[in-house]
Amino acid sequence: MKKLFLIIGAPGSGKTTDASIIAKNNSDKIAHFSTGDLLRDEVSSGSELGKTINSYISQGNLVPLEIVVSTIISAIKKSAKDIILIDGYPRSVEQMSTLDSILKTEQEIKLVNVIEVSVSEQVARERVLGRNRGADDNESVFNNRMRVYSEPLGAIQSFYTTKRLLQVVNGERDINSIVSDMETFIKARI
Repeated sequence: MKKLFLIIGAPGSGKTTDASIIAKNNSDKIAHFSTGDLLRDEVSSGSELGKTINSYISQGNLVPLEIVVSTIISAIKKSAKDIILIDGYPRSVEQMSTLDSILKTEQEIKLVNVIEVSVSEQVARERVLGRNRGADDNESVFNNRMRVYSEPLGAIQSFYTTKRLLQVVNGERDINSIVSDMETFIKARI
């Protein structure tokens, strides 16, 4: 049985970096997948699917649900490790509901927790615009990404809180403190 932890947070919250460090520290048993990286890898491949994905990502918009969910479920099942961290998902109520429906019928995967790395919009903006990672790290794309992230956030938080799955972590501290808290929490849940 694969034990799944979803890690959500605003653009620039550090969710991908945090999850990467935790997986590296526990490389014998924890795998990490970033939905953004999974999708960007497909774009880099130059495939037709990658071109379709890029038409959404380059504008800061969400990639169609069926593409994202199938990519995630496939990555989980193919993983050699039983503890899976996926960051950047869900980013909409529809994504959340679709994953919840699939997991209800899925015998191989159990959602253990959703961890929200919480940062203010100001901190997120400073981090994203300061990292200059690619063409999508500019003011207008950031504003759109922040809007896309923020609009469904209350409903997502409420859904996972009701299921007693949401754990919020303060993402504005030093990275060692954040990673330590997240890693301790994950280990306590497995």
